[in-house]
Amino acid sequence: MDVVTDNFRHEKVQRFEEFVDRRLKPDLVHAIAERDKVFEQQKVFSDLRRNIENLEKNSITNVRTLVNLGSEVYVQGDVPDTRSIFVDIGLGFHVEFTWSEALKFISLKEERLTRQIEEYTQLIASIKAQIKLVCEGIRELLQLPAERTVEERVF
Repeated sequence: MDVVTDNFRHEKVQRFEEFVDRRLKPDLVHAIAERDKVFEQQKVFSDLRRNIENLEKNSITNVRTLVNLGSEVYVQGDVPDTRSIFVDIGLGFHVEFTWSEALKFISLKEERLTRQIEEYTQLIASIKAQIKLVCEGIRELLQLPAERTVEERVF
């Protein structure tokens, strides 16, 4: 009977390990990558907001700048009137805004991005908890002693 139990235990452990490796870990990597993309979007809008605020504060109505044409090839560009700007609103669409309209849009976009980051952070924590739970199940199946907490190791 012990051999049957050991084989059963071994098969269960193997299925749990496969679940962690094939499902939970890739889900975790994907969720972290998606959250990182949202962090990047958040930074772009934060930088845009700061630039518009600087233009407003300093009453700058024209700008000379370098424009990236691609493959790190730049050309000098003149913006004769900065009071209206085009903002990428997603899916390849750009909308012309005044500074105040752009700031309102950016504020709404930043709120939405913050909510997305919070959702991804919760998802990441949930996946990590699932991995820990499955690992605890494996430990119990193998009848290994529980890991000691940091406090137990120190004291």
